[in-house]
Amino acid sequence: MNKRKNANKKEHGMSKYLDPKTDITFKKVFGEHPDLLMSLLNALLPLEDGHEIESLEYLSNELISRTPLTKWSIVDVRCKDNHGRQFIVEMQMEWNSEFTQRVLYNASHTYVKQLEPGLHYDTIQPVYSLNLINDIYEKDDDEFYHHYQMAEENHPEHIIEGIHLLFFELPKFKPQTISEKKMQVLWLRFLTEINMGTKVAPTELLENEEVSKALKLVEESAFSDAEMNEYDHYIDAVRWELTKKHAQKVRFEKALKQGMQQGLEQGIQQGIQQGIQQGLEQGRAEGILSVAINMKKKGIATSVIAETTGLTTEEIEKL
Repeated sequence: MNKRKNANKKEHGMSKYLDPKTDITFKKVFGEHPDLLMSLLNALLPLEDGHEIESLEYLSNELISRTPLTKWSIVDVRCKDNHGRQFIVEMQMEWNSEFTQRVLYNASHTYVKQLEPGLHYDTIQPVYSLNLINDIYEKDDDEFYHHYQMAEENHPEHIIEGIHLLFFELPKFKPQTISEKKMQVLWLRFLTEINMGTKVAPTELLENEEVSKALKLVEESAFSDAEMNEYDHYIDAVRWELTKKHAQKVRFEKALKQGMQQGLEQGIQQGIQQGIQQGLEQGRAEGILSVAINMKKKGIATSVIAETTGLTTEEIEKL
């Protein structure tokens, strides 16, 4: 037994767990154990009663584009069931604006690739893209579950079946929100409650055979030194990206604040200058009127007053 495992042996019934959301642990659980993947998909996907997944076959996780300028897209897990339905599963630690386009591309590419030469369109089976996001992207929406399909704009109930895009915003998940779906709750709790700080897993997770198996797979003692090095490298990379993103946000907010302050100061200065100018102009106008009134009182001809002050005849007559 290696030193790392000796240092992390179970003590007093406690285990040290790794985060199941990371690339290496997620693939170890769901990319190598079809029974656990099938349980996860049946729990999270909107499959009708009697249409649950009964068996799975893993497929290559490389979706290669026919366009030379498009990069290869590698997903976490891709598989199909005994009915020919295909499933794409991705765990995304951080949200970015390009992710939805990549999800749509992968699902569409998988859907189209089903139609081999000589086959008819009615042989094409649905494609489900399940995306677990460890981030919040719909900030104005409390719902953590989002299901996208192609629907008629004026009649959303009219749907063209084929491609299902599903997104779970894990930070929004609260167990009590879907208590009637036991396995969905257990798997989402597994993904949200188990991490490197977990010493004792919740009893409800340990009592379920499938989730308990997944828990054993993410125990640190189940990983080799090479796997742990890969895990640590991944965690460091995620932390670096999050730190960089936070620093960029701080710099942006600071620049925005400085810009607003400078704009305010410039606006105040311009306002002061404009006010002074307006005051001078108003004072000049009032002075001219005063002179014109005095000249008119002395009986001076209107034409002379107009030439002297610059006022029009009509303006002088109104004084």
